[in-house]
Amino acid sequence: MTGGAVWRSGGLALGCAAALLAGAAADRPTAPEYDVLLVGGTVVDGTGAAAREADVAIAGDRIAAVGSLRDAAARRTIDVTGLVVAPGFIDMLGWSQYTILVDPRAVSKLTQGITTEVNGEGTSPAPVNDSTLKDSRAQFAAWGLVVDWRDYDGYFHRLERSGIPINIGSFVGATQVRRYVLGDARRDPTPDELARMVALVDTAMRQGALGLSTSLVYAPAYYAKTEELVALARAAGRRGGIYISHIRNEGSRIREALGEAFRIGREAGVPVEVWHLKLAGRANWGRMPRILALFDSARAAGHRVGANSYPYAVSAAGLSAVIPAWAHEGGDDALVARLRDPATRARIRRQLAGRSGAQESFVRSAGGLSGVLVLAVLDTALRRFEGRRIDDIARAERRDPYDVLFDLLIADNAKTGAAYFSMSEADVGAAVAAPWVGVGSDFGATAPDGPLGMRRVHPRAYGTAPRLLGRYVREQRVLSLEAAVRKLTGVPAERLGLERRGLLREGYFADVTVFDANIIADRATFDDPGQPSVGVRFVMVNGRFVLDGGRLTAERPGRALLGPGRSER
Repeated sequence: MTGGAVWRSGGLALGCAAALLAGAAADRPTAPEYDVLLVGGTVVDGTGAAAREADVAIAGDRIAAVGSLRDAAARRTIDVTGLVVAPGFIDMLGWSQYTILVDPRAVSKLTQGITTEVNGEGTSPAPVNDSTLKDSRAQFAAWGLVVDWRDYDGYFHRLERSGIPINIGSFVGATQVRRYVLGDARRDPTPDELARMVALVDTAMRQGALGLSTSLVYAPAYYAKTEELVALARAAGRRGGIYISHIRNEGSRIREALGEAFRIGREAGVPVEVWHLKLAGRANWGRMPRILALFDSARAAGHRVGANSYPYAVSAAGLSAVIPAWAHEGGDDALVARLRDPATRARIRRQLAGRSGAQESFVRSAGGLSGVLVLAVLDTALRRFEGRRIDDIARAERRDPYDVLFDLLIADNAKTGAAYFSMSEADVGAAVAAPWVGVGSDFGATAPDGPLGMRRVHPRAYGTAPRLLGRYVREQRVLSLEAAVRKLTGVPAERLGLERRGLLREGYFADVTVFDANIIADRATFDDPGQPSVGVRFVMVNGRFVLDGGRLTAERPGRALLGPGRSER
């Protein structure tokens, strides 16, 4: 009896204990369902769909939910009422492959809301040998950058080891593989050399390159014939890559240049993208609608062609780009030697001053040397020339403008940067308005201070995305907010094959930009180019804050975005 009573008593005690525990569990707060909850914002999801009020939840590195989530539990909840919540912006052309290793803060990118950059315009971070490094050693030494990789595997490992705040994807450059095999020779490759170049492209694709890129207006890329480029593009296409190009001419012969790009795509069986679509030279102003119509016709016929642009009427390139391609054979040292030779110098001057020529002329496009402004110099002793136009320098020094140009290139060993005032605002606006045209800054990550702070830059380095959203959406109403965000997000993600990026959608990577559509704007100018843009409040990359309340964090969650060929290894 006693034992039975004890058993029954024990059972009762156990039951009461279970009930008490169940009650305590019910009273205990549940673990947060999400890591971050953005509530009350206006969601513009990157598809082009109408903006809507919705909350966005993030768990780990993914978007967990989009909808009415105010009652959900999160480790951090941020009220973003009055702000736009959008996918992180994708820069379709940057030059951060090296600068982000020199200064990993990426101030100019994050303050624009950029979470992903694509690079590799003709030249690319891999493959690397002494020939590809020859003309860059002085710049790398000035930055203190050691190139300790030789292929894309090594480069992507370097990014991972260093830690980066944004995602980076890269094309393998046709210039890069040409230099790797031929140096700066002005000739066709032999069959064996072309086979080596094709093999280099194939290796780059297997290691994660997005496709093949060209920059055909510059030497030594200018030396390549169409057939050579088709062979390289076909190698990229076999592993799912696309062909992306700074076409051979952006001025009076742009139709022929586009025809070449479209032909390469057709014969190689790959999609085609044109980098920073523009019309250079006053004689060509007003033609942009007709150029866009060429794309529309090709697209309507089923060809996979597209383009991107930046919202500025001023371009940028090396100052040496004004020199005809034949004079670049052998690289920068050989170019400087030619400029020192009186007879060759006179020949170059005659060609620059002429009104015609097979190669696009940066001088003619800019309306003469009055339209050429010196940006950054490598030799600090030449810094007094920065921010000044060539003809202004010539007047101040009572010298001939061409002598100023040539002597500056000699003194800086052809490393000077320049801006070219060559486009019309109307043509820029027409490209901006085209819904299928993406956006690229054509500039690398930089900062107003630190190791890159002394470099004078084009304002687009700091202002591209905010200028689109401020000037062209809010002020000029060239396109809607939804269309502009799509150009910055969904369009490039689709065009480049970036899986689960570019949209605010459940299961996608949590690359998110939160901005104030009422004030977002670029602030950088040619007089003061190091001013970050305003209006971007929060930026998340892979679920972590890299800009928090307008302030940079120390987070480095960026990743290398690998192309389709990587999965085949």
